[in-house]
Amino acid sequence: MANQKTDSVKIIRFFLMASSAAFLIAAGLAPDRGEMITGLARILMSPAQLTKDYFAVGSVSGAFLNVSLVGFVCAAMTCLPGAAVNGLTVAAYFLTTGFSFWGINFLNMWPFFLGVMLHALARKEPFPKYVNLAMFATALCPLASELLLRYPNDAEVHGVTLTGVALMLVVGGLIGFLTPAMAAHSPSVHKGYDLYSAALPGVLLGLMAVAVLYKSLGNTVPEIAATLDGSHPGVVWGFCIIFFGLCVLAGFWLNGKSFKGYGALLKDTGHKADFTAKYGPGLAIMNVGVYGLMILAYYIFVNAIQGDALAGFNGVTIGIVFCMVCFGANGAHPGNVWPIMVGYVAFSYAATLGFGGVFPVNAQAIMVGLCFASGLAPIAGDYGWWAGILAGGMHYLLVTSIPAIHGGFSLYNGGFTALVIAIILVPQLETFCKNREQRLNAKNHASKQ
Repeated sequence: MANQKTDSVKIIRFFLMASSAAFLIAAGLAPDRGEMITGLARILMSPAQLTKDYFAVGSVSGAFLNVSLVGFVCAAMTCLPGAAVNGLTVAAYFLTTGFSFWGINFLNMWPFFLGVMLHALARKEPFPKYVNLAMFATALCPLASELLLRYPNDAEVHGVTLTGVALMLVVGGLIGFLTPAMAAHSPSVHKGYDLYSAALPGVLLGLMAVAVLYKSLGNTVPEIAATLDGSHPGVVWGFCIIFFGLCVLAGFWLNGKSFKGYGALLKDTGHKADFTAKYGPGLAIMNVGVYGLMILAYYIFVNAIQGDALAGFNGVTIGIVFCMVCFGANGAHPGNVWPIMVGYVAFSYAATLGFGGVFPVNAQAIMVGLCFASGLAPIAGDYGWWAGILAGGMHYLLVTSIPAIHGGFSLYNGGFTALVIAIILVPQLETFCKNREQRLNAKNHASKQ
C-alpha cells in the first residue's frame, strides 16, 4: 500500500512537471515567438484586474511562457520533502496555471507564497504541508499587481516604486498568511458541495482589502474593464487537443493499457472524492484528458449555436478550460458536469430569448462563469441531473453580480458564486430530497421487503 502511494506521488509530480514543459514548448512554437520575452515583460508590468487576457496584454508566446514559469514553480513546490501530493494538488496546480493566462503572473504570485510560509512558521509546521494552500492563496494576485503598479491612482500605471513594492509584499503577505486558516473552515460552510472551496477566503479577503485600501481611504476603485484579444482557434484548439489527447493516452498506459475502472469513476458522485486515491493516478489523468476534450467541445458548440462569437478563443478561453479541468482528479467528471452545462445553456436561452436578457451563453463573462459553476458537480452527482441543471442555472443568474463586491481583484469570483449557490440550494435538497446513498438504501430496503 505504501509503495502504491509513493508511486502515485511520483506520477503526479511527473505529470505536473510535464504539463509545465508542455506550456514552455507551446511558447516556443507560437507564431509570435519573437515577442516571447518582451511579451512576458509587458504581462509582468501590467495591472491584472478582471479580465486581462495575457494574449492581448503581452503576446501568445509571452502568455505561454508566463504559464510555464508559474507552472514550474508550483510543480517544484510539490517536490519538497513532506509535501501533500494528491488529487487536490492537481486541482491547485491547474487552477493556478489556468489563471496564469489572465491574472496570475511570475511577479505577482510571490507575496502570497511568502504569506503562507509565514503562516507555517507561526504554526511551527513545515511549509510543504501547505503547498496546495499556497497555490490557492494566489486568488488575489490582481490586487498585488494593482498595489505595485497603479495604487492609489486608478488612471495610469506609475511603474514600480518602493512604496508599491512594500504595499504588495505587506498586503499580499497578510492575505497569504490568513488564507490557510480560512480555507480549512470553508468546507464546513458548503459541506463539500463546492469544489472551489478556496473561493471563500479568496473573495472575502478581497472584499476587506477593497474596503480598507479604497473605500475607507477615499480612493477610487479602478473600473472593471476587460482587455481581450481576438480569436486564436488554431492555437487554443491545437494545444488543448494535443495536451488532453496525451492525457488520455498516458492515463490509458498507466492504467495497464486499459479503460477498466473509468466507468465506475464516471458514476462517482464527486462528493469529497480524491480520484487519484480512489481509482489510481492513471484513471485520474485519463479523466483530466476526457474532461478537457469535453470542455473544449462545449465551448466550440455554444459559440456555433449562438451565432456571432462574443468570446473568441483567446487567452481567457484557454485559461478557463484549464481552470475548469483542474478538479478532474478531485471530484469533477463528464458524468456530473454535463447537467451544469445544460443548466447554463437552458437558463441563458430563457433569459436572452424569453426575457430580453443581455448575457448570452457565449458572452465572455458567462463562458468564465461556467468554469466555476462546474464546482457544483457534486450536487448533480449526489442529488441527480435535475439538481445539477438547477444549480448551473442559478449560477448563471448570479455570477455577473459578484465582481462588484471585490472590485474585480479576486480571480475566484465564479467559485464564490458556486459557494453562495451551495449555501442556498444544499439545505433545500437535504430537507426535501434524498441523496444517492439514501436512495440506494431505500431501494435495498424495499427489495428485502
